[in-house]
Amino acid sequence: MKLSVVLLRRNLLPNGHLFRGKDRLVKKVELKHLRKLQRDLEIEEQNMYFLRHPYLTEAESAGHSKALGKQVARQERLVDSTRRIFKNDVTLYERLNHLRVKESWD
Repeated sequence: MKLSVVLLRRNLLPNGHLFRGKDRLVKKVELKHLRKLQRDLEIEEQNMYFLRHPYLTEAESAGHSKALGKQVARQERLVDSTRRIFKNDVTLYERLNHLRVKESWD
């Protein structure tokens, strides 16, 4: 009985956890893995090149948002959002304007 279990065993998985321990299952390194790693390294090298050599110089990048008007547009959006949330400022003169019907003494 035990001999037939050993000889006809179809389960070729290791004992215990598949990827930890003494009897772990180790994946073989294939050529496609090496190509993927090489491609990832090439992309990373290209990104590092673009970071080392930017399109704009420091002087150009300091004022490009000012030239595009981004700060002014952002400030206008902020003022508009606060106007929507809060009421407009009302002065005392505007509050009591309904009392100024006649000013014949002027």
